[in-house]
Amino acid sequence: MADAAVRGTRRVLVAADKFKGSLTAVQVAERVTAGLRRVAPDVEVEALPVADGGDGTVDAAVAAGFERREVRVAGPLGDEVTAAFALRGHTAVVEMAEASGLQRLPAGVFAPLTASTYGSGELLRAALDAGARTIVFGVGGSATTDGGAGMLSALGARFLDADGEPIPPGGGGLAELARADLSGLDPRLAAVELVLASDVDNPLTGPKGAPAVYGPQKGASVEDVATLDAALAHFAKVLEGVGGAGAGAGSLAAEYAASPGAGAAGGIGFGAMLLGARFQAGIEVMLDVLGFAPALERASLVITGEGSLDEQTLHGKAPAGVAAAARAAGKDVVAVCGRLALAPEVLERAGIRRAYALTEIEPDVATCIAEAGPILERVAERIGSDCLG
Repeated sequence: MADAAVRGTRRVLVAADKFKGSLTAVQVAERVTAGLRRVAPDVEVEALPVADGGDGTVDAAVAAGFERREVRVAGPLGDEVTAAFALRGHTAVVEMAEASGLQRLPAGVFAPLTASTYGSGELLRAALDAGARTIVFGVGGSATTDGGAGMLSALGARFLDADGEPIPPGGGGLAELARADLSGLDPRLAAVELVLASDVDNPLTGPKGAPAVYGPQKGASVEDVATLDAALAHFAKVLEGVGGAGAGAGSLAAEYAASPGAGAAGGIGFGAMLLGARFQAGIEVMLDVLGFAPALERASLVITGEGSLDEQTLHGKAPAGVAAAARAAGKDVVAVCGRLALAPEVLERAGIRRAYALTEIEPDVATCIAEAGPILERVAERIGSDCLG
């Protein structure tokens, strides 16, 4: 068990993701630190909030020392919103959910056929304007299924119907696409390293594609899913025939569409690949950007976690990435979570010695969500007693 293995530890690294709907990653670190210090006042705690490319990625970068930059961009429905990206030196962290996420839709409103990623393109352009030469593009939590067409439009691409008019926004509008022109794309993109950071590896279309797997989460009906899948396939097909300055990207459109990560965030992964993006597991990218390796070297015990530790956690989510890196460095790892749905042996294989859930202290889930902070502090006290006594 972890208790004996890590007893006496005095340097703790808290590298947890958000508890979605309850606590940000920064707040998780603050609450865990407070609980630990109640039982071990002299413990050295280093907080490094983490994210896997989805919502919360910019906040994690800012907590790690990046500068927060705000800009007005188009939301998924076209209304103007204030979105943020993070900048340190010539490296920017851009989170598509800041502009085009479900969080930007009014409560209870979905727009599966018309939501656009245009604002995400504006965010990328703002990062270029700020002098970024490396852009980590975190994608996830999107309200959109437009294959990144809106993003590409904001960066200078043109998508026209049979009459030579711009097609309507959103994935549904792609069905009207007759001609694509990538020659006007911002030339600065050619000199930038663009990293597509995502925790999903779905292709663009098909049974495992963006519409089929994630469309229903964005309000898409069965008919909408079929419409979007056909529209995205048509989008990729038209791009195959692109000539001129966009010919290089266009000739690879079919290959990109079938590539892992193309279906991320409603297909914005596909659009990013057309811009030359390199796909990488989001948590791996973010651990590197956030400076996890040196922080890990300083620690003897690592505390990671997220709202729900379940099967999804094992497939590219932040706690799994943290635990894998820590195990490779020979460090002990425990996890905190709101809800635990993994058996001890599964946790062990993932590199997590033990998980502590809020529901162990408060069985009522609604109470756990409403009072997550104070309950998490009590959980951290248990970790302190078990591991630092």
